[in-house]
Order: sequence, then C-alpha cells, then structure tokens
Amino acid sequence: MDDWETPEDVRLSPSERLALLQIEANLRQDRRLARRMHAAAHRMTGDHRSTRSRRGVWLPLSVLLLLTASAFAAVTGVRTSAPAPLWCFALLWPLTLIQSFRLLCRVTRRARPGRRLTRWL
Repeated sequence: MDDWETPEDVRLSPSERLALLQIEANLRQDRRLARRMHAAAHRMTGDHRSTRSRRGVWLPLSVLLLLTASAFAAVTGVRTSAPAPLWCFALLWPLTLIQSFRLLCRVTRRARPGRRLTRWL
C-alpha cells in the first residue's frame, strides 16, 4: 500500500503545481475533449437517451416541414405564376438544403460499421 491514503495527502512542489495548472488550462481549451467528456458523463448517468431523443427529433421534423413548404410554394408558384410563392420558394429552398445536409451529416456520423442507418429516427 502507498504512503498516501487520500489524494489530499499529496504535496506538490510549486513547479509541479504550476505544471498541473498549465495542463488543466490546456485541457479546458480543448472543445472536442469537453464534448466527449460531457457525452461520457451522460452515458455514465444513463440520461443520454432521453436528451438525445428529445433533441434528435427536431432536425428530421424541420427537414420534413421545410420540404413540404418548399414543394407547396413551388407548385403554387408554377400553377399561378404569382411572384409571392416563387419568392417564398426561393427563400425556403436554401434553408431546406442546409437542414438536409445537417441531417445527412448526422446520419453518416452515427452510422458506423455494424450499425444500421435507420438508427437516427
């Protein structure tokens, strides 16, 4: 057994304390590490499923609604030749493409070998 029973019994020299503070400061600046640590903490507590399911529904739903609105504006604009629906389509379509791209990135990021692609829903 070690001489120290608890971590509070450890005594660090000033140079060791300074080195430890620098390491901690560098680790705090790493955002990717912070996200991974946050995700690991959620996995350990077991509440990641509820958070992910609530958060994960909005992106597919927004893509579906934007696609529906874009299709409606395009069809209405073509059938009536009115400029207002065509401008609505012109505004909605880039948003639809951006959200669709985000959804595609999420699906491909989660799809690892041995996992099904339908898992994002």
